[in-house]
Amino acid sequence: MKTYAKHMLAAAVSAAAVLTQATPAMAQGTGDWPSKPITIVVPYAPGGFADTRVRLIASKLEPRLKQPVVVENKAGAGGVVGTTFIARANPDGYTLGTGNLAPMSVNPSLMQSIPYDPLKDLAPVILIENSPLVLSVNKSVQAGNLTELIALARSEPGKLTFGSSGVGGAHHLSGEMFAEQAHIDLTHVPYKGGNLAATDLMGGHITMMFEMGYSALPAIKGDKVRPIAVTSARRISVLPDVPTMVEAGLPGYESYNWQGIVAPAGTPRPIIDRLNAELNAVLKDPEVAKAIEDTGSQAGGGTPEQFAAFIQSETAKWAQVIKEAKITPQ
Repeated sequence: MKTYAKHMLAAAVSAAAVLTQATPAMAQGTGDWPSKPITIVVPYAPGGFADTRVRLIASKLEPRLKQPVVVENKAGAGGVVGTTFIARANPDGYTLGTGNLAPMSVNPSLMQSIPYDPLKDLAPVILIENSPLVLSVNKSVQAGNLTELIALARSEPGKLTFGSSGVGGAHHLSGEMFAEQAHIDLTHVPYKGGNLAATDLMGGHITMMFEMGYSALPAIKGDKVRPIAVTSARRISVLPDVPTMVEAGLPGYESYNWQGIVAPAGTPRPIIDRLNAELNAVLKDPEVAKAIEDTGSQAGGGTPEQFAAFIQSETAKWAQVIKEAKITPQ
């Protein structure tokens, strides 16, 4: 996006300040922490992608902290219910949560109001993973690459359709950003779930879809859809022959469905640092690394400040897309 570099610079400059404000008890040590079980709240239903990944992370974190790490699901309102619970929890290091794309960086612009401020009420701990999406088209579409797809869209404004799992999700926003950056007119077709959209893509009822890598793989391997590009900065190992959007001809395009670990604001900084160190080690565990790679995702890691900067840059990026595309919740 035209202002993306500016957003990244501003985010990097202010990230450390935001994190410090979110953790005022920095002078405290970890003491006997943890001395009891830790809960990680997932703001989505059990069995989904976010839930499955966090349960694996929790199982690896337990022996490192020498305490049970319990995963608790609090779904509702696009992640708002669970994220609100995390933000309002006691900042003692015993209640953590996942910070996900929608509740952290999309909902503040998409929804008229939410009962928490992601940048003030939550302390970033670590980015767990970035999950690129795959842009695929129905096999009947007369476009073998991104340049041809853009040309086709320009020749038939509004005729080409893209499906999504609903308004405001990664599938939808990726499509809107594609239309904006490529200067094309696409028609959004929202479904009540990504599987329904993927089925209609294979059936030829919609033209294209930005789909999570792990979901897109079976149809691609079964030669039921044609992959055009992936939305990450680098190619993904499970689809090594599929170019990135940038390689395919759209400079600056990057889109992920991501998640990390956050804590309530005010959680002592020594606890944040201990969690960050342990989770960085967990992400290097061979089983965890393989699970992330096998689903087409890319492992995160890094410092709390880097995660804070990432959240801020994502918030600015999607706010611009939501504004320019005039997206409203449904």
